Amino acid sequence: MAQLNTHGSVSPASARLRAASLWTRAGSTALLLALASCSPQREAGNAGRLETGDSLDLENATYRGIEEADGPVSLADGRWEGAPFDSGAASRPAVRIVRAHAPQGDLDGGEPESVALLAASAGGTGSQLYAAIMARRDGRWQNVATAPVGDRVEVRDARVVARQLVLDVVQAGPEDALCCPGELATRTWELHGDSLVELPVRVTGRLGPAVLEGSEWVLRGWSFDEAAPAEPAVTLQSSDGRWAGSSGCNRYMLDVAPGEMPGEVKLGAAVDSRFACPEPAGAIEARYLRALAGVTRFQFIGGRLALFHESGEESGVLLFERRSAE
Repeated sequence: MAQLNTHGSVSPASARLRAASLWTRAGSTALLLALASCSPQREAGNAGRLETGDSLDLENATYRGIEEADGPVSLADGRWEGAPFDSGAASRPAVRIVRAHAPQGDLDGGEPESVALLAASAGGTGSQLYAAIMARRDGRWQNVATAPVGDRVEVRDARVVARQLVLDVVQAGPEDALCCPGELATRTWELHGDSLVELPVRVTGRLGPAVLEGSEWVLRGWSFDEAAPAEPAVTLQSSDGRWAGSSGCNRYMLDVAPGEMPGEVKLGAAVDSRFACPEPAGAIEARYLRALAGVTRFQFIGGRLALFHESGEESGVLLFERRSAE
């Protein structure tokens, strides 16, 4: 029998304080930070020849219908920044592609289209999400339609089904502040000519740890700009009010309960089998369990699961991708 080791967790009071702090410091800007590329920024006048051509390249395509940009924008390596609103000011419009999603499928009865999800900022705390349809017209890929999805909307999943674009999202409900969306909804659009027409919204519930039930996730990032190693795989499964999985070498398990704010969680102490781990698995496991002990809330960023953690003066985020049934 393997021995068991119990890892400490934050108290409920500390969890609430830390969650509130994370909402303030990271909630309104996490999406744009996650989507930011490491490549140099380019202003509108320096975008170069980036019109979409014969091959589809969502990260270097031209998009229209984005209100914050006040005209077409040509992305370079998945991003675009315009000129400052005022001379010498730091505030400027920006557009980023949501890299985690590029669903494809037939929306109009012809050749399959591709869907790009874009996040746009006008320099404030908001982050407007757009859905842009890319289609082949006259032998070239073009942005044929773009529709706003909403301010600070989180995408859980995106797909094309029965000639409809379907997004599972987290959005602000009637009682929610924009900073802290908690309404689960399924949003659906149809392509009519050069317009995306939205069908009635279907509200499916409230954001809480139960939304992760039955799903499995694989750690892909220690932060927004540091990838996690593919091997050994660190995983998280949610079932019956518990999170469990592989921490890189051993198995772990802990209880999870909803907090007071949407996406806030209260975690119990993590218990894991205590087999000796060779390096680098041992260091990966130690780092993961240390971060996991400080998790206070989660959200979805471009289809990825983000676990925000804090310990003392340090804070961070763990980024996961959903593991497919295959």
